[in-house]
Amino acid sequence: MASNTETTEPTLEDLGVGQMDLLRFATAGSVDDGKSTLIGRLLLDSKAIFSDQLEAVEATSQSKGYDYTDLALLTDGLRSEREQGITIDVAYRYFATPRRKFIIADTPGHVQYTRNMVTGASTADLGLVLVDARQGLTEQSRRHAVILSLLRVPHMVLAVNKMDLVDYDQAVYDRISREFTAFATKLSIPDLEIIPISALKGDNVVTRSEHMPWYQGSSLMHHLENVHVASDRDLIDARLPVQYVVRPKSDEFHDYRGYAGQLAGGVLKPGDEVVVLPSGMTSKIAGIDLFDREITEAYPPMSVTVRLEDDVDVSRGDMIARVNNAPQASQDIDAMVCWMTNEPLHPRQKLAIKHTTRTGRALVKDIQYRLDINTLHRDQETKELGLNEIGRVQLRTTVPLLCDSYSKNRTTGSFILIDEATGVTVGGGMII
Repeated sequence: MASNTETTEPTLEDLGVGQMDLLRFATAGSVDDGKSTLIGRLLLDSKAIFSDQLEAVEATSQSKGYDYTDLALLTDGLRSEREQGITIDVAYRYFATPRRKFIIADTPGHVQYTRNMVTGASTADLGLVLVDARQGLTEQSRRHAVILSLLRVPHMVLAVNKMDLVDYDQAVYDRISREFTAFATKLSIPDLEIIPISALKGDNVVTRSEHMPWYQGSSLMHHLENVHVASDRDLIDARLPVQYVVRPKSDEFHDYRGYAGQLAGGVLKPGDEVVVLPSGMTSKIAGIDLFDREITEAYPPMSVTVRLEDDVDVSRGDMIARVNNAPQASQDIDAMVCWMTNEPLHPRQKLAIKHTTRTGRALVKDIQYRLDINTLHRDQETKELGLNEIGRVQLRTTVPLLCDSYSKNRTTGSFILIDEATGVTVGGGMII
């Protein structure tokens, strides 16, 4: 299978993913930690690149005078990235093994690209943080862990890279492992794995390393293939944001009326009693359609069309939920916001807001504090949020948002803020 480099995230349909297990993971690392090389190694050793691609990379490596194949050239697709030797924008790449399909969000590590990392990690099941074994934990390493924790990424791997340059010394690995584990106790990281690797040499990336017999854990690829993510999804609280009302115009289906969307939580089955929000009208599910067939149950992240027994008024932006387990409808939103544009965010500012399939306008009531993501210090004296800064913000919306807390549901607990004049996304929020 050939690797692809995308500037927009591929959908499951693009990848042909049906019931096969899928893992989304985001990579983060400081400059020269070897992140691009690691991704190149994963693609190479999993047979996910064509021979002519490898030949081109080998030729480029030789022209630069390297005595090795620079696998980073497989992933640093932008010319400016190649010239500077750093990753700037988020690129989505995908590959597959017999056990699982993968979507990699290759995110930049530099502080000035925090917004890019937030974007790439917001949908990840797992966060992969690289550190250079020679440098140990850096300020950027801690910042990456904090961001992944804020985004509630349920699984994290700390890859201690370049072990070949410290002679595969166990003492180096143990020191970094102890230091990071102590730091991680301050954060919300449900599952942490620490793996010593050499991306350049391939040690513990796809196969276990003979140079580190003292390490008894799995290789990075084995962990990625086997980490359990199905239980991370909320299968209790049914949430179906309605994206589109399906009303075929053909005579054959003139009575058909369905409500299409991607299930954000819970399990829906025919016969379930549901409520349509914000109207509060109730009905029962008559049937659930997936493409051209009817199914007996739907669960996240399936995109389905739900038919109801009663002729209820439903439109885009509404939400279908269980009668006794519905999300809150609120116009007062308390959230952590990552600001993504040069013009600062300040109180009394008016913006457009998009939450699931619902849109409206929002007024910034107050900025409670700015979070220093290096030290976790809360600056309560701040009056604005600048580019790449994260802070706690209170909003008042023109329409009620049908939301959960971000810690409960990452889909119904998140939103984006949009500049009404330009249509540009200027912020991302996580509801508290």
